[in-house]
Amino acid sequence: MVVVGIVGILAVLSVYSVRKYAASAKTAEAQNSLGQIAKDAVTAFERDSMSGATLALRTSAGASRRLCGSSSGTVPTTSASIAGKKYQSKTTDWTVDQPTNAGFYCLKFSMDAPQYYMYSYALTGAGTTAGDSFTATAQGDLNGDGVLSLFQLSGTIAASMVVNTAPNMVVVRPEE
Repeated sequence: MVVVGIVGILAVLSVYSVRKYAASAKTAEAQNSLGQIAKDAVTAFERDSMSGATLALRTSAGASRRLCGSSSGTVPTTSASIAGKKYQSKTTDWTVDQPTNAGFYCLKFSMDAPQYYMYSYALTGAGTTAGDSFTATAQGDLNGDGVLSLFQLSGTIAASMVVNTAPNMVVVRPEE
C-alpha cells in the first residue's frame, strides 16, 4: 500500500513537471521572437533610409536613421487563432506593410514555423529623434481559456542617437 502511494505521488509530480516543461518550451518562442524583433529594430535604425533621389553636384546628405513604423495589425489578426492551438502564418501576413515600408516588412521579420503567439510592433514618435521608442509584443493563450499572456520588449533612441533596448522583458501570466 505504501509503494502504491509513493508511485501515485511520483506520478502526480512527474505530470506537473512535464506540463511545466512544455509551457516553458512554448514561452521560449515568444522570448526568442521578441529578442529577434528588437535586434531587427536596431538594425533597421542603423540602415541608411535616405530617399533614392540624386543629390545635386557638390552637395551632401546627412545620415538618415529611422525606426520602423508601427505594424498595421497583429499576426495573426485575432487571438482566437492562437487560443490553445498553433497558427501557421503566410508570408503575406508579415508583408502587409510593404507599401509603406513599416512594421514587420521594414524589420525584415517573419516566422515560417507554426506559432503559439500573436505578435505586434508599435512605434511611439517619428522614430528619428531621442526619446522615440518601439514596443514589440507577443500575446498567447496556451491553455485556450481566453486569458492572454503578455510578453513585451521595448527600445528607445538615446540622446547619442543609438537604440537602447530594455535589459528585461515584461512578462505577465507566461503560462496562460
